[in-house]
Amino acid sequence: MTDSADLTPPPTTAHPAPPLTLAIDIGGTGLKAAVLDGTGALVADRVRVPTTYPLPPDKLVEDLAALVAPLPTYDRVAAGFPGMVRAGRVLTAPHFSTRDGPGSEIVPELVTKWQGYDLAGALSTRLGHPARVANDADVQGAAVVRGKGLELVVTLGTGVGTAFFYEGHLLPHLELAHHPLRKGETYNEQLGDRARKEVGAARWNRRVRRAIDVLRALCFFDHCFVGGGNARRIEGEIADDVTIIDNTAGLLGGIKLWEGGHLGLGR
Repeated sequence: MTDSADLTPPPTTAHPAPPLTLAIDIGGTGLKAAVLDGTGALVADRVRVPTTYPLPPDKLVEDLAALVAPLPTYDRVAAGFPGMVRAGRVLTAPHFSTRDGPGSEIVPELVTKWQGYDLAGALSTRLGHPARVANDADVQGAAVVRGKGLELVVTLGTGVGTAFFYEGHLLPHLELAHHPLRKGETYNEQLGDRARKEVGAARWNRRVRRAIDVLRALCFFDHCFVGGGNARRIEGEIADDVTIIDNTAGLLGGIKLWEGGHLGLGR
């Protein structure tokens, strides 16, 4: 069995505690959102739609506006984005700079449109509430780290995300997903969803363990949390310093964008 952490939000509450946060998890295959109260309880059921391509910034904003339209009112917005984000602005959008999604042709025009895009500002304007945006792995990590030593968060989904925290403080984001892992291929190419489907569950699981070993040797983490949509596909025993986390961390971490300024999220 694997070590796992249950992060399922508390049941929907009839008496939500303010402030209410619209938490958005932007993924390469799906867009998810929920309204959470101050305790992390769901105010209404979560909503989800598939991510469609091509996806320039203005279309993403409109898709998100349509997604959250049925949800109850909220006070603020928090979003996790699969790319490099700084001060609410997108620096890289590897999934959304493609014609038909991850693994397809890169479209130079989309690369240009995403570079420097003020996603936090655009969401705030479109939704009519203040918004903060950070890298999705950073957001997931904020929901689960224990604040002890060097903690690494790895997200396995359409691609691979990473985040480092030291004594509970978020460290500068590194796009390790695009760094070579083995055989001339990057973490994304070895561990992404496309690779998992191509090589099968057994080989993909071996790759995941090998990657964790490499990261352990690279940074000597005190603990590693593995999340994302494909974390549930990890099979068998894992090391004592590794915990599998539920994908709902991508939403629960949104509250942290507005709390604990020491995290530096969304600033």
